[in-house]
Amino acid sequence: MSNTVIQVSNLSKLYRLGEVGTGTISHDLNRWWSKVRGKEDPFAKVGTVNDRTQKAEKGEHVWALRDINFKVEQGEVLGIIGKNGAGKSTLLKLLSRVTSPTTGEIKAKGRIASLLEVGTGFNPEMTGRENIYMNGTILGMRRREITAKLDDIVDFAGVAKYLDTPTKRYSSGMTVRLGFAVAAFLEPEILIVDEVLAVGDAEFQKRAIGKMQDISKGGGRTVLFVSHNMGSVNALCTKAIILTNGKVTTTGNVDKVIQEYLNAKVAFEGFNFKNRFNESNKPIAYYAGASVKNKEGSHINTAIAGEPLSIELEYVAESNDLPLHFYIGVYNGYGDKILHLGSPYSKEIDERKIKKKGIVTCHFDKLPLPEGNYTFNISLHHTNSSVDIVRNAFRLTVENGDFFGTGKIPPSSVNKILIDQKWIVN
Repeated sequence: MSNTVIQVSNLSKLYRLGEVGTGTISHDLNRWWSKVRGKEDPFAKVGTVNDRTQKAEKGEHVWALRDINFKVEQGEVLGIIGKNGAGKSTLLKLLSRVTSPTTGEIKAKGRIASLLEVGTGFNPEMTGRENIYMNGTILGMRRREITAKLDDIVDFAGVAKYLDTPTKRYSSGMTVRLGFAVAAFLEPEILIVDEVLAVGDAEFQKRAIGKMQDISKGGGRTVLFVSHNMGSVNALCTKAIILTNGKVTTTGNVDKVIQEYLNAKVAFEGFNFKNRFNESNKPIAYYAGASVKNKEGSHINTAIAGEPLSIELEYVAESNDLPLHFYIGVYNGYGDKILHLGSPYSKEIDERKIKKKGIVTCHFDKLPLPEGNYTFNISLHHTNSSVDIVRNAFRLTVENGDFFGTGKIPPSSVNKILIDQKWIVN
């Protein structure tokens, strides 16, 4: 028997842009009278889609969310993904009861703890200790229950030295660590976490994700998680939904949903290398272009796993024989760096005999990338110092190919790199 913890039905949120009032006293009175009688706002029946790329008119009504329906079972971790302005934060604010819906309803079982922004629920004049007890009390916990968790909270947040210091003196990293620790350790039935974890360092993010996994799997509690980091969503969540312009467009298995989200992104245009520098700010060497070519020498943006491929980097240096090192970083659709390529690792190039202008090529006899979308950063070093870095220099879509010559391909969800291998039975 399923145990639904959160049920969202026909949920909508309407905002009026520009002025708060309707513009006339009579309209404001009509709106107030409708509210007193429990009726809908007579001037909020029509609204445009929340598309931030379109210019808004003054006084225009915009649906931040429109007819949202989903449910979350006990112990599930729901990932909520979408572009900026899709309605993710608005949805979390409604679920956290920070604001009220225009239409629809939310049914939730149990205590809800939310971490929507740095310092959520903290009084900056109160110390860390006082804020812990205040937040625990708001969640309905007794003082002795909070005291029993205090050491764990302080240890996880790493703020023991500043526990009795007002939180207004905390850095943003300290504040978010303490806020997350309070929300996670005071045992809410539902934990809501926004992109705020991005404020913390890599070590804290890893520990926070581990803690949320413990909460859902070990404690049987429910987590709602919003992030632009698809790697974190994939590692943590058991189910996901995509929000697009205030509407749920996809829901289901997290791998499937993430792939659909990545495939729906606006096509990558590539980096514009023209007019990057003038004579006054030009470094001693820099990139002037980058491209990907197949075995026929044609420019491509889609390749096949296992096929030959060349990456060409065009460069300009201030003089001949300038020692230069060329590097390429390859990132998957989750933003994880999976390959680090560099000319110092190759025997075919003498970096002490680089011409003033030219093209260096990184060649693969067999492209070792499985199916997916990849972005490439390139950097140029003189001796041990970086002189030029181009992030998102180009993008490559890779389709499945018969890399091993066996007709069998490991799933890309569990295989980041393809490597030739020999298996022998004695």
